[in-house]
Amino acid sequence: MLTKDELPECPVATTIQLIGNKWKLLIIRNLLHKTSRFNELRREVPGISQKVLTENLKSLEKDGLIDRRVYAEVPLRVEYSLSEVGNSLRGIIKHMESWGIEYKKRI
Repeated sequence: MLTKDELPECPVATTIQLIGNKWKLLIIRNLLHKTSRFNELRREVPGISQKVLTENLKSLEKDGLIDRRVYAEVPLRVEYSLSEVGNSLRGIIKHMESWGIEYKKRI
């Protein structure tokens, strides 16, 4: 997780730094609905490569937005879910969804 000194002073810039690429937003969107395994996320986020998904999941976990749970099974089972902090993005994502719907109606 980043320290306060590593984050931008502007709160909007902080939010953009944490979730500001399309892949992170789409991963978070999916995890708002349910806990998912890696391959589920890969199927449900069209166009994302395995490498990019891995990088973004690691980044989201490092920043404290998602939780990664590893089950001691064979084969290994790993599930991803939103952390408490990540779940607090629910309102932001909902507003983005509403804005997108309204924008599409206007054009």
